[in-house]
Amino acid sequence: MSFDAARLAAVVSPLRRALLGAARRREGLPELPDAQIEVIRALPGGTVASPSELADSLGLGRSTVSNLLNRMERDGLVARTPRVGDGRGVEVVASARAIDLFERFDRASAAIVADAASALPAEDRAALDAALPALERLRDVLIELRSGADGADPAGRATDATTGEVRA
Repeated sequence: MSFDAARLAAVVSPLRRALLGAARRREGLPELPDAQIEVIRALPGGTVASPSELADSLGLGRSTVSNLLNRMERDGLVARTPRVGDGRGVEVVASARAIDLFERFDRASAAIVADAASALPAEDRAALDAALPALERLRDVLIELRSGADGADPAGRATDATTGEVRA
């Protein structure tokens, strides 16, 4: 049996959008853009990060993160405070409101997936459960590729830092 990467890629994005929409409806959550949700996910309760750290961890440009944070601060989702000992730097923390929205989203998402999975045959539920470790590893590899952290592709081959192409 061969791995159908295109089929998996074609399922993942619509699956995420469907889950996000269903969770929003179930919990009456506001229409937060995915990028804002990812910022909140990167700032679990009490965690602080600089805008640069957020940009790096999310694989976004610093100006994109700055614009996101401006909007999120206006909407009461994050707070920026001067970094202690560094008059120019700032730290970002998710607000209690943002953490509450995120926890509601996560609870609703888990319940929705559980409800939907209960409608599947037991074999499909077992296959989904068995696939979770591989999907988590795939996520981690994709995050590493996005960040270009180690200069190697998933097979351990060296890559060009500018183009991302595998070097011979």
